Amino acid sequence: MNDIIKSIEAEQLKPEVQEFHVGDTVKVYGKIKEGNRERIQVFEGIVLKRQGGSSRETFTVRKTSNGVGVEKTWPLHSPNVEKIEVVRRGKVRRAKLNYLRKRVGKKAKVKELMR
Repeated sequence: MNDIIKSIEAEQLKPEVQEFHVGDTVKVYGKIKEGNRERIQVFEGIVLKRQGGSSRETFTVRKTSNGVGVEKTWPLHSPNVEKIEVVRRGKVRRAKLNYLRKRVGKKAKVKELMR
């Protein structure tokens, strides 16, 4: 039974996923359906967390829009996620950056990782 579930989940995985980590600033190109048309909308922000595994893996991106914090959780292997583009790498020492929700302005920044 377990092998059947694993084989079904393996078929749903995307062949290539852009490598990114928590703290990175990313652009998520998401497909949006409006009536019978489909377009791509870009959501740019800091990755707060990644959770789950295999086909159920999700990641949360946070940005501030007009002074209001907006968070969106995306399934990593969803067909609605066109691509993920890393804008800059972040230097963090935690797996989940929930403390950024309470911060505003320059305090909400993450240091850039120099490689």
